Amino acid sequence: MSPAKATAAQADPTGSAGDEAHRTAHVARTTSESSVELWLDLDGTGEADVETGVPFYDHMLRSLAKHSLIDLRVRSSGDIEIDVHHTVEDTAIVLGQALREALGDKSGISRFGDATVPLDEALATAVVDVAGRPYVVHEGEPEGQQYVLIGGHFTGSMTRHVLESFATNAGLCLHVRVLAGRDPHHIVEAQFKAVARALRAAVARDPRVVGIPSAKGAL
Repeated sequence: MSPAKATAAQADPTGSAGDEAHRTAHVARTTSESSVELWLDLDGTGEADVETGVPFYDHMLRSLAKHSLIDLRVRSSGDIEIDVHHTVEDTAIVLGQALREALGDKSGISRFGDATVPLDEALATAVVDVAGRPYVVHEGEPEGQQYVLIGGHFTGSMTRHVLESFATNAGLCLHVRVLAGRDPHHIVEAQFKAVARALRAAVARDPRVVGIPSAKGAL
């Protein structure tokens, strides 16, 4: 998503969703370790323009956007000469904050979503509840996955950390389980795609839902 498109969506958030406004957010965060600026449109087509300085992470975020149908533009920079950890974590934090902002009061959404996604020998399942109460269960990665360096930059242990940082800041209850897998790249990518498909279902507007999808009246 180009800056022009993002600005236009914020100024006049109507378009492909018919008469309903697009749910968008623009969040920026700067620390001594990183700088992140992110634009997001929940009612997009999965367009992605991502630059974090961590190539494999860019690949995962583009996949997340593509399969969730969330338009995403990310510009991150940080002290990757030390470690990619700060940039990866802070980008996940901002992504979660943007999702939460774009959802607003969550009126009319499906709320729950689940998906099981294969990638060759790898298989991952994700279940999400846009509950406002952050909780993450992450299980099933083979022993040693946490130590693998993927693409020369991305440590396998970062997958769980990304999911935790994202879910905590978005207010998601998120369960992710790896059911099978051998190739480290496939194991991570199957998880990102499963989360994407689960999110796609959870944040979708449901015309039968009136108001907030909770017996409490708030999420």
